[in-house]
Amino acid sequence: MTASSPHDPQASASDAPTGDFSAHLARYAELLVRTGVNLPAGGKLRIAAPVEAAPLVRLTARAAYRAGASDVRVTYLDPHLDLALFEDGTDDAVNFLPAWHAQQREAMIEDGYASIGIVGEDPSLLAGVNPARVAARSKLTAQAMRQVSEATGSFRVNWTVAAMATPAWAARVYPDLPAPEAVARLWADIFAVTRADQPDPVAAWDAHLTRLERLTTYLNGRQYAAVHLKSDLGTDLTVGLAENHVWQGGAETARNGVRGVPNLPTDEVFTAPHRERVNGWAVASKPLSARGQLIEGIRVRFENGRAAEVSATRGEDTLRQLIGTDEGAAHLGEVALVPASAPVAQTGTLFLNTLFDENAASHIALGRCYPTNVQGGTDEATLTAAGGNDSLIHVDWMIGTPATDVDGITKEGTREPLMRAGEWVVQG
Repeated sequence: MTASSPHDPQASASDAPTGDFSAHLARYAELLVRTGVNLPAGGKLRIAAPVEAAPLVRLTARAAYRAGASDVRVTYLDPHLDLALFEDGTDDAVNFLPAWHAQQREAMIEDGYASIGIVGEDPSLLAGVNPARVAARSKLTAQAMRQVSEATGSFRVNWTVAAMATPAWAARVYPDLPAPEAVARLWADIFAVTRADQPDPVAAWDAHLTRLERLTTYLNGRQYAAVHLKSDLGTDLTVGLAENHVWQGGAETARNGVRGVPNLPTDEVFTAPHRERVNGWAVASKPLSARGQLIEGIRVRFENGRAAEVSATRGEDTLRQLIGTDEGAAHLGEVALVPASAPVAQTGTLFLNTLFDENAASHIALGRCYPTNVQGGTDEATLTAAGGNDSLIHVDWMIGTPATDVDGITKEGTREPLMRAGEWVVQG
């Protein structure tokens, strides 16, 4: 599951074609408010978005006020300022972050603000930057935002992450198309996989969420000791699961009692691995976009939960810096199952964006687990005792293919098929 900040504003919603686009964009904004955060009357909302996302942000704010919002606050971000920092800033500047950067977010969470994050980053924006500078800044930010990350991970307030098409992102996804066509194609994909192009997106999502809930109910009833994933690319991985683990997917109920959908789109069901019970090889099926760079050809061998061998055909230094962030970064915090028939997968497109690509393939995540994936996991001692992992990072990467088989392994060692050739064989 993706919990991220917006990164890379390089286009406006107004850059896309008109006509049906305007109607779809309005329905999309309504979807973010009604299904994404499910904003209640009187609720407060924070929107974080690229600077060029203003047209979508304005529509979203209007949808929020129509839903009865008492306040809407917007944070506009520009990753090109990060690029300027890394290319022209001093080391002191890279390693400076004012205290109010985190305090503002902490105060908004304390005050009950729901959050909508809009992403659309150029996956290679920082490709020419010294990875060590990016790693230092990322670690500094993660440390400063630790309380915010913990509040988000434990669903203290309702939040969602969604996307917008930008020329920079669209050019990476559709390099053979002229810029306007690439942006239009990417918007069409976004609307399709989020069901915003349907007459009643909210009703369509209600039906989809019901299907995901049946799967999580089935898996929670089985309480497998482990799951085993095997693919045609070389993944042969046994993921031991945390004690008293909880499978989640689709809609989640935040601790404030509001039920929303954290990721739009979403087709995954996911849970927490046991940090010391993961063994075997994990081979990436898609590139990973992390810290403004692409990492390709990832191969990791896990031994007793820890990454023991690590390689990549591109971006290996960045991968190693991610894994070296802290002790927990070399362990897993999530295993997620996604069918090959998921709408994102059916586009046949590599989006180079985790929010989308993780919903096209089964995946794992390095780093922190979600406390809600363990019964009583919002208590730190309970989470640790169950085998939940802790880290400053949470980085999803895809290992599933249309030929992936997944088995559930019972406490008695019996194997039960969950997926064959990338598709569910249990219906819940």
